[in-house]
Amino acid sequence: MTSDRRTRGRPRDPEADDAIMKAALELFVERGLEGANIEQIAKRAGVAKVTVYRRWSSKEELLIQAIERARTLVPEDDIWTTADAAAQPVDGRLMDSWANTLGDARFRAILAQLIGSSVTQPSLLATYREQYIRPRRRLIHAALERARRDGRLAADADLDTVIDMVVGAAVYRMLVDQDSPADPAAARRYLQAVLNQADRLIRPRQEQGREPT
Repeated sequence: MTSDRRTRGRPRDPEADDAIMKAALELFVERGLEGANIEQIAKRAGVAKVTVYRRWSSKEELLIQAIERARTLVPEDDIWTTADAAAQPVDGRLMDSWANTLGDARFRAILAQLIGSSVTQPSLLATYREQYIRPRRRLIHAALERARRDGRLAADADLDTVIDMVVGAAVYRMLVDQDSPADPAAARRYLQAVLNQADRLIRPRQEQGREPT
């Protein structure tokens, strides 16, 4: 006769999780991927290394989860499917979310390290792209498709190109134009201007009587 000798482990301490992810992001921003090793992360978080390894199998896995927690670039799925779209269209909420991140100095630093690390260790960005960026890009595409149907974008707009234009402009502001204000309201106006310009380029002249809202 055999018995199940497995025992239930201790529940995870959310405070330890928070401390570890906070430490991981701080070290990643300060020292890059190489400097954000498990030993240093555990030391800064005030936990044992084994505590980190019980939760994440590698620093890359830890950093991806920490970055995702920190980001505010794109809202969660329920924001995209809420029924109150008449009060504020999905693409408007999308702009608000992007603007909040564009005005976040901490996320600018995180993004700079994430992209910079891809030169020598591309796996971190590649994994993050597969797990989070591509699924959210599909949600962005669906939001802009709705905007196109509602007449807020040109009927023949190439939505992938529109996404590239707006995201590219946002990344430029975050990484290159360091003099741009870390202010969500200013960022919102800038991103809306980029979207408006993109729409003007593709909308037939006879349809340009009003700005996209």
